[in-house]
Amino acid sequence: MRDRPGVLWLMAAALTALVHPFVPDATWLMVHLVALGGLTHSIMVWSTHFATTLLKNHPDIDVRATQNRRLVLLHVGILAVLVGVPTTWWWLTLAGAAAIVVAVAWHAWQLVRRLRGALPGRFRIVVHHYLASAAFLPVGATLGVLLARGQGDDMHARLVLAHSLVNVLGWVGITVTGTLITLWPTILRARMDDAAERRARQSLPGLVGGLGLACTGALLGWRWLVLAGITGYLVSLLWTARSLVAPARQKPPRHFASWSVMAGAAWFLVGIGMVGWRVATAEDLADATSGYGRVAAVLVIGFGLQVLTGALSHLVPAVIGGGPRVVRAGIEGFDRLGMTRIVIINVPFALALLPVPSGTRVVLAALVLVGLAAFVPILLSTIKRVVAVRKEAVLATPEERRAGLEQGRAEAARVLDPPFPRTQLMAGVTLVALALATGPALQPVLDGGSGGVSPATTVAPTGHTTEVAVQAKADMTFSPSRVEVPAGDRLVITLTNTDGSTVHDLHLDDDMETPRLTKGESATLDVGIVGADRQGWCTVAGHRAMGMTFDIVVTGAPAQAPAHGSEHAAGHDEAGSPPFALQPGATWPEGFEADDASLTPLSDKRTHRVTLRVQEIEVEVAPGVTRTRWTFGGTAPGPTLHGRVGDRFVITLVNDGTIGHSIDFHAGSLAPDKPMRTIAPGTRLTYTFTAERAGIWMYHCSTMPMSTHIAQGTFGAVVIEPPGLPQVDRSYVLTASELYAGEDASGEPPATAFNGRAFQYDADQLTARVGERVRFWVLDAGPDGPLSFHVVGGQFDTVWQEGAYRIGGPDEVGGPTAGSQALGLLPAQGGFVELTFPQAGHYPFVNHVMTQGEKGAHGIVRVR
Repeated sequence: MRDRPGVLWLMAAALTALVHPFVPDATWLMVHLVALGGLTHSIMVWSTHFATTLLKNHPDIDVRATQNRRLVLLHVGILAVLVGVPTTWWWLTLAGAAAIVVAVAWHAWQLVRRLRGALPGRFRIVVHHYLASAAFLPVGATLGVLLARGQGDDMHARLVLAHSLVNVLGWVGITVTGTLITLWPTILRARMDDAAERRARQSLPGLVGGLGLACTGALLGWRWLVLAGITGYLVSLLWTARSLVAPARQKPPRHFASWSVMAGAAWFLVGIGMVGWRVATAEDLADATSGYGRVAAVLVIGFGLQVLTGALSHLVPAVIGGGPRVVRAGIEGFDRLGMTRIVIINVPFALALLPVPSGTRVVLAALVLVGLAAFVPILLSTIKRVVAVRKEAVLATPEERRAGLEQGRAEAARVLDPPFPRTQLMAGVTLVALALATGPALQPVLDGGSGGVSPATTVAPTGHTTEVAVQAKADMTFSPSRVEVPAGDRLVITLTNTDGSTVHDLHLDDDMETPRLTKGESATLDVGIVGADRQGWCTVAGHRAMGMTFDIVVTGAPAQAPAHGSEHAAGHDEAGSPPFALQPGATWPEGFEADDASLTPLSDKRTHRVTLRVQEIEVEVAPGVTRTRWTFGGTAPGPTLHGRVGDRFVITLVNDGTIGHSIDFHAGSLAPDKPMRTIAPGTRLTYTFTAERAGIWMYHCSTMPMSTHIAQGTFGAVVIEPPGLPQVDRSYVLTASELYAGEDASGEPPATAFNGRAFQYDADQLTARVGERVRFWVLDAGPDGPLSFHVVGGQFDTVWQEGAYRIGGPDEVGGPTAGSQALGLLPAQGGFVELTFPQAGHYPFVNHVMTQGEKGAHGIVRVR
C-alpha cells in the first residue's frame, strides 16, 4: 500500500488527459486525480515515514497493518468523491469526503502519538508542519462538499477560491515546505543550513496565519484580506526557502530528483503569484475564479506533481535499502533522460500558458504529457533493477562483496557526482523546438487552409504576403471585420479569440476554416493567393446572423463572379444539415413512447437542488427526421421543475456542449449580470433564486442569438403552484415550440411540437377517465409563434393565465356558467386550464393557429 495506489491515480489522470474531449468535467477530474488521489496518498504515506525516521519512534506505535487500513479508508473516500461530484450524487460526495476527513484525522492522531512518545529532538518542527497541514484538509473537504451541494454564483466563486487555497497551499504546500527542510539537503547530499530549524519554526505561524486570513477573506468576499493573507503566506514561505539555498550552493543539483523538486518549488511560487494577481486585478472574486484551470494546472502539475516525482526518485531506492550499491542503481535508473524530461515538461508547460496558436498548444501539451508519463515506466523498471541489485548483494560471497566495495568506490564518483548532461539538455531543447515548428506547420492542415492558390484566383502571384491579425470579440464581431488585399497577394490570417464566454472560428466561403478557439487561443488560416472578393463568418450557431462576418476585398482585380461556395449549397442549412420537411403520411412507429407529459407531484422539499448539463444529442424530432438538439439535462425541452411560492431553487449549470451557453429563469427575480452570463464549454455556474410568484415560467438559454439557442432546444418550464391550488385527478405539462432546420430561426418553421417532438401525442396518447378533472399547464416557448391551446370537444371551466384567474378559481371569476374555448399565449407566456371530459372518446388538443397546429403541435387525449 506504499506507492502503488498513488501511481494508479496518476495513470488514471494521464488516461483522462488523453481522452479528455469525451469526458465530462475532464479538467476537474484530472486535477483531483492528481491532487486528491496521487498527492494525498503520498502525503499520508511519506509523512508517516519521515515522522518515524525523525522521531525515532518504536514501530509498535503505528503498525503497518493499521496504516494500510487507514489508506483503504482514504481511497474509498477518494473514489466516492470522484464519482459523486460528476454524477451530482451529493450523498456520495458527502460520504466520500467524510471518509477522507476521518482517514486524515486518524493520521494526525498517530502523528500526535509519535510526538508524545519521542525524545526531544532537533526536527520535531517537521512533524508540526504535518499536523498543521492535516488541520487544513477537513476545512478543504467541507468547502468541497458545499461546492458540490450547489451555491449561489457569488458564494460559489468564494468557495472555489477558499477550497483551492486551503487544499493546495495548506494540505499540500505546508507538508512540502516542512518536508524539504530535511529532504532537500539529503537529496543534494549537502550539509543542512544551520538556521533551517529556527527559520522553519519562525515561519510556520506565518504560513498558518496567512492562509487562514486568505481563506477567511475569500469566504467573506474581502479581496484585501485575501491579498494580505497570500502576502503573509508568501513571505513566510520565502523565509523558510532561505535555508534551501545554502545546500544548493554547496552541492548544485546533479540528478533528476533535485531538478524536479527545484522546478516544482519554482512553479509553487509562480502559482501563488498567479492567484494573487488574479485576485488583485479581477473585477470581483467571481471573475478571479473564472477560467481557473491554468492556475490549477500550475499548482497541481507544475508544483505538486513535479515535487512528488522528484521526491519519489530519491526516496524509493533509499527505502528499499541494501547499501550504497542499491542506492546508486536507483539514482542511475531515475536519471535516465532526466534532464531531457525536465526540459520537455517545464519549457512547453510555460509556453502553453502563453497565447500561442491552438495547434502549437496541442503539440506542447502532448510533449508535457509524454515527459510526465515517462516517470511511470521509469519508476517500475528502476524498482525492478534495484530489487535485483539488492538480491545480488544479499547472495554475494565475501570475496564478491570485497570486489564490489572496490568497484563501488569507482562507481560512486561517476554516479553521485556526474558531469552536467549537456546531451540530454540539447535533446530536450531540440524536442521543444520541433514542437514549436510542428504546431504552425500543421496549423493549415488543422485549420482547413490550403496554403496554395485561392480557388477564385485568375491573377498572377505578386510574390508578396499580406498578414492580418483578427480578433473574435465578445460583441459578436471580428476586428477588423474587413481587410483589403492587393490582387495576387498571398493572404495569411491569424485569428485570436478574446471572448471568454464562448468559442469562435472563421470559415471562408470555399470551406477553408480555423478550428473553434477558446479564449486566448489563436489559429492561422493560409488563404493562399487571392484574386477575388471573399466572405467569411463564424460557424457557431447564430453568430453569423448576429453580424459576425469577415470580408476580404481584393483591390486591383477585374470583376469576377462570386467565389465558389459563397452561398450555401442548395438544400442545406449553415450547419450542413439536410432540409427539414415533414413527410406527408409519416407516422411514429408502433410501440413509440412519447415523452412523459405528467407533472411530477410536489415534494416536501422547500429547497430544490438541480444540475442541468448542456448536452448536444441526436433526437428524432418528427417521424423520420433526426436533428442535433442542444439540451438541458439531455432533453428538449429540459426537465420541468415543480415547486411552491417561497421555494428556493439552486441550479448548477454545467456546459458539456461545444459552444458557450447560459440560463435564464423567469421564475426568479434578480440582476442578470452574473447568474445569466454565458459560460464556456467545460465550465459551470450556480444560479440561485426564490420563487416569489406563481405561474408556469419559462427558462431558457439567454446566449445571443437567443432565438437560435431556444429554437435548438435549450428551454424548459418551472411550475410554481398558486397558494391553495385545488387537487385534480391528472396534471399534464405541454410546452409548445417551433422546430427549425438549422440555426436560422427566422421565417416559417418547418414543424411545431408539444414537448419537443411533432405529433408525438398522436402516436402515444395522453389518458383520462370520464368525469376526471384534468389540468393542463401550458407554456409557449416560441421562440416566435403564438399559441392558441384548444381541446377539440372540450370546454375549459377554469383558465389561469399569466398570474391570474380569467375564469373560475376560488372567486368563480365569470360566474358558474363561464367557459373558455382556447388559452391564448404569446412566446414566454403560460398558464393552465382545467376541464372534465363528459364522454369516452378521443379528444384532440391542438395549437389553434392552425397552420402551426398542422405542423406538429397536435395530440390526443384518450378518455375511457
